[in-house]
Amino acid sequence: MKNISILGSTGSIGVNTLDIVAQNPSRFKVYALAAGKNLSLLTKQIDIFRPEVVSVIDDEHAQRLREMLGHPSVPEILSGDDGYREVASCKKTDMVVSAISGAAGLSPTIEAIEAGKDIALANKETMVMAGELVIARAASRGVKILPVDSEHSAIFQCLKGHNRNEVRRLVLTASGGPFLHLPLERFVSVTLADALQHPNWEMGRKITIDSASMMNKGLEIIEARWLFDMDIDKIDVCVHPQSIVHSMVEYIDGSVIAQMGVPDMRGPISYALSYPERLQETFGTLDLCSAGPLEFIPPDSTKFPALELAYAAARKGGSAPAVLNASNEVAVEAFVEGKIRFVDIAFIVKDVLDSHQARDVSRLEDILDADCRGRAMAREIIEKRIPA
Repeated sequence: MKNISILGSTGSIGVNTLDIVAQNPSRFKVYALAAGKNLSLLTKQIDIFRPEVVSVIDDEHAQRLREMLGHPSVPEILSGDDGYREVASCKKTDMVVSAISGAAGLSPTIEAIEAGKDIALANKETMVMAGELVIARAASRGVKILPVDSEHSAIFQCLKGHNRNEVRRLVLTASGGPFLHLPLERFVSVTLADALQHPNWEMGRKITIDSASMMNKGLEIIEARWLFDMDIDKIDVCVHPQSIVHSMVEYIDGSVIAQMGVPDMRGPISYALSYPERLQETFGTLDLCSAGPLEFIPPDSTKFPALELAYAAARKGGSAPAVLNASNEVAVEAFVEGKIRFVDIAFIVKDVLDSHQARDVSRLEDILDADCRGRAMAREIIEKRIPA
């Protein structure tokens, strides 16, 4: 029996993780849950899975949760950053599913690593902001980091049993999002509703918008650089609208090994939870004969400049990836609030990156400082763009 703590239990990854747990009660037990403000869903999860510890975003929501449950002694209810860190480091937990969205997931994930917990990693920002630090700390504590993103799970599976020195390149596939075939001149009129219409995947709002801009793929490039110890120039992106091939590895003899499956996040989550074993699937298998033609298209950097911004940040190194992520999070939030246009997201991130002098980030404090600086710079640029 594997005890699991979930950071971000009410998000899409958390919900799918709990679905897998529910279907494998002899394999997994939920020991702790951390959520944000969605108390309605959280109370249902508590009722079904009976965790020992729960944490929410702040004291106010913790008190409301106690009142909703009516029995405040079980589970133990925590709040805020301290609560998230405690969920991440519970002594009885064997694995932590890191699925809190954005930079907020970094500190509790590091806390879990420090506590010696294996990580099922869905929070790509952890590796984007602090990849070198995270990999070093995980290695020093014997912690396994198992990727949950479908692309990185695919790469992880395609590398198994092969000599890493024989890898020519990694190829991350991208669906292209809702705007793959949208003419460039129409990007200026893209609405929030448009950006949230992903053709293949059901995801949270932030990651769906990032997929529409392809910043999500840019962040995944940086994540792959650290997860697989691969030079950034050996990581490519290929647009694959059907989302059947989740990613590929090309070897020096020209062979390409791909991992395929239905576009359902329960696949990579299941593999991370059960590794090195596999669980019986319950969400549908891939029938290539009925899947139709599979397309592979080079990405259009004119329509999707976020990819080149991510490569630029990765090559700068140091604090640049953290600043890339921070400025993108602020810009996406401004788009959601109607303050800027969709096309402004990439412009704002570029302005921040161009003006940022990359610094060494050997400590967590350095990374958090870079995050704060990137956010402040992005907000300043946004304020200047908003008409008085």
